[in-house]
Amino acid sequence: MQSIGKVESDMPANYEHLFSPVRIGKVEIPNRIAMMPMGVFSPRLMDFATTAYTKDGADYYIERAKGGTGLIITGLIPVVPNPMGWIITRNPEGFVKNIRYLTDGVHQYGSKIFIQLTAMSGRSAHGDEEETPAPAEIQNVWDPTKKNRALTKDEIRTYIKGFAEGAYLAKQGGADGVEIHAVHEGYLLDQFVIASMNLRTDEYGGSLENRLRFPTEIVQAIKEKCGKDFPVSVRYSVKSYIKGFNRGALPGEEFTEFGRDIGESLVVARKLQEAGYDMLNCDNGTYDSWYWPHPPMYMPKACNLGDVAKVKAAVTIPVICAGRFDDPGLADQAIADGRIDMMGMGRPLLADPESANKFREGRLDDVRPCISCHQGCLGRIFQGKDISCAVNPACGREKSYALTPAPVKKKVLVVGGGLGGMEAARVCALRGHDVTLYEKTGALGGVFVAAATPDFKDDDKRLLAWYKKQMRDLPVAVHLNSEVTAETVRAGGYGEVFVATGASERRLNIPGFDSPSVTYAKETLYSLAEKPLEGESVLIVGGGLTGCELAYNFGRQGKRVTVVEMTETILNAFGLSAANYNMLMELLDHYHVNVIKNAVVKSYENGVATVVETVKNYPNAANRAKLMFAVGPQGIPAVHKIPADHIVVSAGYVSDAALYEQIKNDRVHLIGDAKTPGNVMESIWSAYEAAREV
Repeated sequence: MQSIGKVESDMPANYEHLFSPVRIGKVEIPNRIAMMPMGVFSPRLMDFATTAYTKDGADYYIERAKGGTGLIITGLIPVVPNPMGWIITRNPEGFVKNIRYLTDGVHQYGSKIFIQLTAMSGRSAHGDEEETPAPAEIQNVWDPTKKNRALTKDEIRTYIKGFAEGAYLAKQGGADGVEIHAVHEGYLLDQFVIASMNLRTDEYGGSLENRLRFPTEIVQAIKEKCGKDFPVSVRYSVKSYIKGFNRGALPGEEFTEFGRDIGESLVVARKLQEAGYDMLNCDNGTYDSWYWPHPPMYMPKACNLGDVAKVKAAVTIPVICAGRFDDPGLADQAIADGRIDMMGMGRPLLADPESANKFREGRLDDVRPCISCHQGCLGRIFQGKDISCAVNPACGREKSYALTPAPVKKKVLVVGGGLGGMEAARVCALRGHDVTLYEKTGALGGVFVAAATPDFKDDDKRLLAWYKKQMRDLPVAVHLNSEVTAETVRAGGYGEVFVATGASERRLNIPGFDSPSVTYAKETLYSLAEKPLEGESVLIVGGGLTGCELAYNFGRQGKRVTVVEMTETILNAFGLSAANYNMLMELLDHYHVNVIKNAVVKSYENGVATVVETVKNYPNAANRAKLMFAVGPQGIPAVHKIPADHIVVSAGYVSDAALYEQIKNDRVHLIGDAKTPGNVMESIWSAYEAAREV
């Protein structure tokens, strides 16, 4: 049986700058790779009684240290009362005792660990505005009709004391330092520093010196409590990238900065250093431009590097750069050039906790890539679930979901070579089973091959390449151009069968849709790999994620694009993160994509689509009638004649479970889209969970 453990490599060490030590204050970090803080809020991973991580939560971080990450920065821990009801000072003895398992576990692998402490969210919070005060009375991010109240000076003093006491407890628990959360992402401290959000008239508002008073007094209190040699980092957004409340700016877009611009940012960075901070952990953006601190696949790789390099030139303390930063070659060169000191990796370390070791060993093709989907991490966090990863189901449950050798070796058949099928084959092979995979087409990947076609889906292409490599490297017998029948299965003597036959696109019976100018999403994406779509005007039928991504793709090409959606909302995909949602909506606006909701296409003739829209009497801004009379169940029809050189239909998928229905029994497992058409996470997770049990 092939070992489940780490594969050794004969390759020499790589990236000498990336794997050189760096000092934060007087603490030496063994290499220049840092795990970025990401929230861990679920009861299984966080013990709310002590506000320390549970064993499962600690193992999640320890796994990344074991994988070679030099510095672990935990997710935020509150230092003040908050709507979640947990606070680091609630049970000091319990926190110190329980956090030791985490810090000792990280130190066991030679890594260092900083505990991130937070003043919470201010106007960026969901929930009761009274419980989440802001610098001044200011509109809430998620519900602009509401305003968060102003923090009092007594509360500010309580917060500062909480930071000092929290840092002391972290030190007592074995932490190597703390990070202050945050002059970053539009959280409370960032709101204090940004002039357009801090409308105070006391000593904590007005001038830049006053706006920086809060974070300055925090670090001073920590140094007084913990000693001047105890390192304190601050999470720092270089530039806000906002055009106004709830309006983010896109990369390369010309706009007037409503938040912190680069000129003031360099002054702020120097003042934070002068105040006593030992490191700046940098990215960009606020909750108003949430796709900067949490960049989706539509953002460029290393999207913050240029701005962060300017900060590095302005200060002498170490600077981390984060934000879709997973290229060790680029990081090594940026460190060598003195543009940054450390490479910040968040989601890539969820996808592959061994990334750092694989970088060092030169095994880049073995790194399982993050695809920037936010489905398993950010999406799950804000659903109240454990943090995890779409492409790594064991993330956040490192012990309980670890792959172990199968007690009985079986002959396993996998039918279908999409992501779900390959994941099932991979897991079964790692566990020691004899695996054969049949794919009816000439290539592995299934529908994901088409999904990975757009040029902003390079990480999807990398994931597909990773899976293909796993099929080559593991003892999996792959047969292409081979269709499996029920007779094949019954004659094969298989102990377990995984049916991953995928799904087919839903077809629409609409007059004129037999035209060669009408194609479906999958075939359209395939063809885009060969040549661009002809024509100047495109109509997309279906406003789900795929339809809107196609609209964005064609809009970038300068085409006139219309999206027709039959329901009241577009992008209404379960688990879709607000970061991805908001950026895609900004992109559709930027490229002038016309969206018609509550509408259907009735016919397509002579290059013109007839679209019937149901106009409904939605309330106006004052929550009163928008139209002059109420409408019936069918609403008021509005007919649009839309010229379209091409129509692309993106109307969803229908499962293909025909083979399963013929052979189903307790040893036959239906997985992936064949079970329920879904996203990447659903396909991979259903396969992993089934295969780890056989």
